[in-house]
Amino acid sequence: MKISTQVFVVLLTFFLGMSNLAAKEFSQITGRVADGKGDFLPFANVALVETESGILLTGAVTGDDGKFHIESARSGKVHLVVSSIGFETFKTEPFDIKPGTNKDFGMITIKEEAGKLSEVTVRATRPEIIVEADKTIVNVEGSVLADGNTALEVIGRSPGVYVDENDQINLNGRPGVTVMINDRQTYMSAADLAQFLRSIPAENIKSIEIINNPPSRFDAEGGAGIINLRLKKNNIDGMFGNVSLGGIYNGIFGPNAGLSLNVKKGKWTNQASLNYNEFNFVNELDISRNFQLEQGVSNFHQNGNITTYNKSLFFNGGSDYEINSNHSVGITVQASEYNGENIGRSLTEINNPGTEDVFFLRSRNDSDSRNRRVFGNFHYVGVLDSLGTKLTSDLDYTRMVSSSNSLLTNNNWVNENEPLSTRDFILTLNDMDYSIFTAKVDFIRPLGKGRVFESGLKGSWVKSDNNLDLSKAVEDEPFQPDPNSNRFIYEENVLAAYASYKSKFAENVSFQAGLRTEYSDITGNSVTLDQVNKQNYIDLFPSLSVQQKVSKDYQIIYNANRRITRPNYRLLNPFVYYIDPLTTEEGNPNLRPQYAHNLEMNHVVKGAYQFTVGYSLTNDVFQQIFTQDEESRTTTTYTANLDRAKTWNFRAMIPVEIRSWWNTSNMVQVTNSAWKSQIGDALLDVSQTSYTLRTQHNFNLPAGFRAELMGMYIGPAQYGQATIKGFGWVDLGITKSLMKDKMTLTLNGTDLFASQVIRANVQFDNIDTQFRQYRNTQGVRFTLRYKFAKGESFRVSNRSGSTEERNRLD
Repeated sequence: MKISTQVFVVLLTFFLGMSNLAAKEFSQITGRVADGKGDFLPFANVALVETESGILLTGAVTGDDGKFHIESARSGKVHLVVSSIGFETFKTEPFDIKPGTNKDFGMITIKEEAGKLSEVTVRATRPEIIVEADKTIVNVEGSVLADGNTALEVIGRSPGVYVDENDQINLNGRPGVTVMINDRQTYMSAADLAQFLRSIPAENIKSIEIINNPPSRFDAEGGAGIINLRLKKNNIDGMFGNVSLGGIYNGIFGPNAGLSLNVKKGKWTNQASLNYNEFNFVNELDISRNFQLEQGVSNFHQNGNITTYNKSLFFNGGSDYEINSNHSVGITVQASEYNGENIGRSLTEINNPGTEDVFFLRSRNDSDSRNRRVFGNFHYVGVLDSLGTKLTSDLDYTRMVSSSNSLLTNNNWVNENEPLSTRDFILTLNDMDYSIFTAKVDFIRPLGKGRVFESGLKGSWVKSDNNLDLSKAVEDEPFQPDPNSNRFIYEENVLAAYASYKSKFAENVSFQAGLRTEYSDITGNSVTLDQVNKQNYIDLFPSLSVQQKVSKDYQIIYNANRRITRPNYRLLNPFVYYIDPLTTEEGNPNLRPQYAHNLEMNHVVKGAYQFTVGYSLTNDVFQQIFTQDEESRTTTTYTANLDRAKTWNFRAMIPVEIRSWWNTSNMVQVTNSAWKSQIGDALLDVSQTSYTLRTQHNFNLPAGFRAELMGMYIGPAQYGQATIKGFGWVDLGITKSLMKDKMTLTLNGTDLFASQVIRANVQFDNIDTQFRQYRNTQGVRFTLRYKFAKGESFRVSNRSGSTEERNRLD
């Protein structure tokens, strides 16, 4: 199917949802939930259920103060159901609602459960996207399209997020995103982070928090914002868990399996999960390069494919001990192992001016890689007084060891004389070792009347050792060392302190202002070249958020901050890596941090509709640069600092309930990006306005079936020197509940029309290159999951975690 048809399909489903956004009047249902002791109960589920059919119409979760607020455009007889783990379910008598109804239940008291919680069947899904003042929450738990998928895939489906062909995560059209898991950073480069996220099953994720403008308590790292994965937590006194088995076929079959177990006894809460996943695919490449010589144009046309086999094992475990009602300690452990095999094949046809001879180059690049990562965390949470003064502390340690080897074999011949070809070899051995230790303490002091003071200290100590060993050989001669071999040792120490204050300008206008200071001490030592680069600097990172409540249904949030993105350690290594004989990638020891200045105005209507205007100015922006050598006719890529990039964006998020069994979430985003910098002897001065459309439809069908349909289209965009053409895709998933909801069978179809094809060109200075890439994303995936439980329900305290920076390992 042509891409124009894909655009039509996505636009049709998008505007089908949008067509129902007629101005509606809503009923307002409010109240407050408390336990038998009179203490307000946060995180309780409050549902509005249709009396006759038992269908869940809408719902909410109580806040820290126990309050809830529900809006509905429906008419009819309903009742309110309040539930919380460890408490008896509360159900009101039926009452009538219609648009314009305002009903306040006041204080609702629910009793602690003496015995086992009775089974409750919910026949509708909760809202996929929740808009809050400081973040957007994407609910993953219960999503049909998430079942059997990985963390990277569900991140890529989130509003404003796009994972490009190089596995780089972009937020609102900008790279430089910090990825965190339960408030703790992952500390990896884009490539290693992508492999790690592929090892985490989406079934383990409760929700994804997208924080476009983080406050000062978060590390300043990540110029584009933060994506925080919330993993599931225990909720059963006794034992519960699930076991799953599944696989995906996209031309190559890849199985997956998982086991999750949660146990609580007394003051101890324990959880563990182990997951195995194989992610296999074929990456198709078609590249054309033109070199301008004195005699005319020399054309290189390359067809190739890379078959990738990935096997990953991921363990996540934790244990918490409740010393008393106000103090608790705990540990978290994560361990992952990734083994990959790449088999690359390419054929390049070379036409030169002044001759009819055709030159051929056939390359084979076979590589193996292994990556092992261990992460440990110790945390303490203490509530110091009745006002809610809280002290939290975290100690984190991360160790990652990676090794890879590749053999690039090249055959050269002229015309039809392949049997007479000459051979040469390039052998690459790469060993990497990283260790990171971080310590953090945070203090929160409520001052009454909505005023809160926060402060904290953090230190991180990083060391990486990267050894790259290159050697070359011709025909059957012995391998000889290559001068581009290099050992690079990197050390980075960052000390930080922050303070923030939250209060009100007026009854309907609140604010939070903060300042973060970070001192960085960095040393890069190229042992082979006997070259040492040192940097140390102090930076200030202010942040301000103002929330104006215009009316009960309309608020405006203003955000401003300054953030930094430091280069990952591998890019600072002056390495030379051969992708093929004609293409090399190089490191850049002179790469500087990039600084982003962000402004945002977010309009939230009825707590659901979001309209955002944002602006970002980034200095010394990272960008992959392409250079060509006309004499040798080779291409080199490296990451450099461009002078600046400017980004304007508008984003609208619009959830629509079409029927009681059919709801949608829709997003449209328009982004204008401008890049300006001197690159060599040429000036890069380009801009592009692009747009993104996303629509997701959730269906609750008879006989225990649920379905989800997601369509996305990304318009043409400019990324530095490269111009990317537009493309779109459609995913579909359906699930069936069996054995009284103890078992589920899910079937997903990804990229149904094989349309997620990347087409781009680089025409800058003397560079004239076009390429096409398709990563065989079209496939079918199935998952069979069985849930088991034994024990009573209980409540779990919130746990804190350090927000460290394991984000730049490679």
